Amino acid sequence: MPEFLVVVPARGGSKRVPGKNIRPLGGRPLLAHTLACAVSADLGCPIIVSTEDPAIADVARSCGVAVIDRPAALATDTASTEDVLLHVLDAMSPARPEWVITLPPTAPFRRASTLRRFTDAIAEAPGLQDCLMSITEDRGDFWTLSADGSLGRLFPDAPRRQQDRAPLYLENSAIYVTRVAALEATRSVLGNRVRGIAIDRLEGFDINDELDFAIAEALLAAGVTHAP
Repeated sequence: MPEFLVVVPARGGSKRVPGKNIRPLGGRPLLAHTLACAVSADLGCPIIVSTEDPAIADVARSCGVAVIDRPAALATDTASTEDVLLHVLDAMSPARPEWVITLPPTAPFRRASTLRRFTDAIAEAPGLQDCLMSITEDRGDFWTLSADGSLGRLFPDAPRRQQDRAPLYLENSAIYVTRVAALEATRSVLGNRVRGIAIDRLEGFDINDELDFAIAEALLAAGVTHAP
């Protein structure tokens, strides 16, 4: 079985939603939803939260998850996820897993069974990819906007009926499983060879602003979400 490491990058400096990663959603911090999924998946590997924020660190530890303090330089608006992952790997040296699983804390509706689908896929065919990432199917009709305000259809020959169109796939940022050697060589969470697994729109729902929070609360209130 390949060796995995789960990293949840959770900084404290969100601008659009201050304190986003520990803001309550359904009565518990947003971060706790992701940690519950990672713990419930029972992958038999370390789970690390990378943060510079003591309040986020406290939430992580209350969920039974280890914390690695990141330097302020890696907690800015311009700091990359890749640099955060490499910092965690360096902090854990000399132990180096084969794969790092990145779980942003802004996707609270993932299932533990879905996370296991990703690790099982890696175990079955580790050589097929540098990165296995989650994607969402989209059959929208996309248009481009010109400087003069006119619109042009991105795929002019696509059927007008949605159900007749070939699907496109959106990178939803819920799950990335990256080969550590590829991450180190390319400094990209994608590496050079990317494959995807489509997950449902609920699992791929990503919270970025106040509207997203309101939608997430409504989903929870309506009972359409699921346990990790």
